[in-house]
Amino acid sequence: MANYYLDGEFDGITYTSDELNLKEFERCVFSNCDFRMVNLIGVTFIDCRFFQCNFNGAKINHVALRTVNFEHCQIKEVNFSMCDKLIFDIAFTDCILDFSKFYTLKIKGTAFTNCSLIAVDFMSTDLSEVIFDQCDLYRSEFNKAIAHKADFRTSYNYTIDPEKTKIKKAVFSFPEVKGLLFKHDLIIK
Repeated sequence: MANYYLDGEFDGITYTSDELNLKEFERCVFSNCDFRMVNLIGVTFIDCRFFQCNFNGAKINHVALRTVNFEHCQIKEVNFSMCDKLIFDIAFTDCILDFSKFYTLKIKGTAFTNCSLIAVDFMSTDLSEVIFDQCDLYRSEFNKAIAHKADFRTSYNYTIDPEKTKIKKAVFSFPEVKGLLFKHDLIIK
C-alpha cells in the first residue's frame, strides 16, 4: 500500500486499528468513512475534507491536521491535544464533538459552525478569534483559556468565568451573556 495519496477519494471505508499509520494524504476527500477503531500514529492530512465520517472514540496521536475540514461528522470523545501542533488548522461544520479535548492547543481563528460541543475541554487552549457559530457549549470547560476576540454571539449554554479565562474583546449576545455570571448565583430576568 502506498504511503502518499494525492487527490484521492475514499468512500464508505471502515478503517482498522493501524492501516493508515505513517501515511500522508493531500487534497483527499473521505466520505461516509468509519474511523472508530483507528489508533492513528504519524498520519498527515493536508487540505483534506471529511464528510459524514465517524470518529467516535478514535485515537489520533501525533497526527498532522493541516487545513482539514470536517463536515457532518461524529467526533465524540476524541483527544485532539495529542495532534502535531505544526500548522494545526481545522474547521468543523455540523459536527458532534461532545466530550472531545483541545487542551493546550492553539486553534486561533478556527470556525465551529452549528456544532454540538457538549463538555468539550478547551482548558488552556488559545481560542483567540475562534468563531462559535450556532454551537451548543453546555458544560464545556474554558478554564485558563485565551479567548480574545472570540465570537460567541450565536452560541448558547456556555459558562465562562472571566476571572479564569482571558476574554478581552470577545463578542457575546444577550441573553446568553448570563453564562459569564454563573458563579455569582444571580437571578437575571
